[in-house]
Parts: sequence; C-alpha cells; structure tokens
Amino acid sequence: MTRNRLVFFAVCSLFVSLLASVSLQAAEEGGSAATQRATEIFKWINFAIVVGVIVWVFGKLLPPVFRKRAETVISAITNATSAKAAAEAQLRDAETRLANLQKEVAELRALAERESAGEVERLRAATQSDIQKIATAAKTESEAAERAARLELKALAANLAVDGAESLLVKQLTPKAQESLISNFVKSLEGRPN
Repeated sequence: MTRNRLVFFAVCSLFVSLLASVSLQAAEEGGSAATQRATEIFKWINFAIVVGVIVWVFGKLLPPVFRKRAETVISAITNATSAKAAAEAQLRDAETRLANLQKEVAELRALAERESAGEVERLRAATQSDIQKIATAAKTESEAAERAARLELKALAANLAVDGAESLLVKQLTPKAQESLISNFVKSLEGRPN
C-alpha cells in the first residue's frame, strides 16, 4: 500500500475507535447527556470524514503538482547555474582580454611599424628602379636625338656645301674655263691605254 492509504486507514481506525469509546460512554451515562454526546460525536465523525477526504484528495492531487513545481524549480536552478557558469567564463575571458589589451595593442603597433617600414623600403626600391629606368630611357632618347641631330646636321652641311660649291662653280666656271677643262680631260684620256 502507498503511504497515503496507510495514513488514511490509520486516521479512519483512530476515528472508529474514538466513536466506539464515545458510544460506550454515552450508553453508560444515558439520557439527554447521552444525546448531546452522540451529537457531539457525530460532529467529530463528520469533521474527521471531511478532513480525511480533504487529506486524501490533496494526497492524490498535490504531490504531482509539487513534483512538477519542484522539477520546474530544479530545471530553472540548473539553467541558471549553467548560465551563471557561462557568464563567469565570459567575464574571465573578457578580463583576460582586457588585461592583455595593452600587450596586444603594443604588438599591433609593432607589427604595423614593421609593415610600414617594409612598405617604405619597397616603395624606395621601386622608386630607385623607376628612376634608373627613366634615366636609362632618357639617356637612350638623348643619344638617339643626338644621333638624329648629327645626321641632320651632316645632311644640312652637305646641302650647304653642295649649294656653296654650285654657286662657286657657277661663278668660276665660265665658258672659256669649261672649254679648257674639257680639252684637258680629253688630252688626259689620249695618253692612257684603253
């Protein structure tokens, strides 16, 4: 039997024995006192029955409700405990990060300085390379321009020389001088073997 039933039977047997003792006492005394006592006994019996029914009903209905509430409370406590542990872990992590924040900032600054120094050096090297390429290209261009200018100057000098020679020849070459030149040429050809 369950515990509730045992309690119910114990209470019932107690009331039955109380009723029996009161009935015996009323039978001994007799009369109106006996009726008063019997009425009082019946009131107590009714009270006991009502209390027994209430105890039985609450004994049947309340334990599952209490169990369910207890489980809810236990679940809430478990969830709160795990949430608290997670929050404490996050707090410790945040405190650790905060403590290491200065160190991380210093490391990031050092890394940035190294990277910027490397970038400056790379830019310097690229600039030097570009300067050398530009200087080489300028030198090549100036040499080519110089060669072209010299060729142009030679062509101009040749044209001027031809023009000067032509004008000089025109002045100095008279018909008498032409005849003398031709006759000298012919004479020089006669003395040569064919």
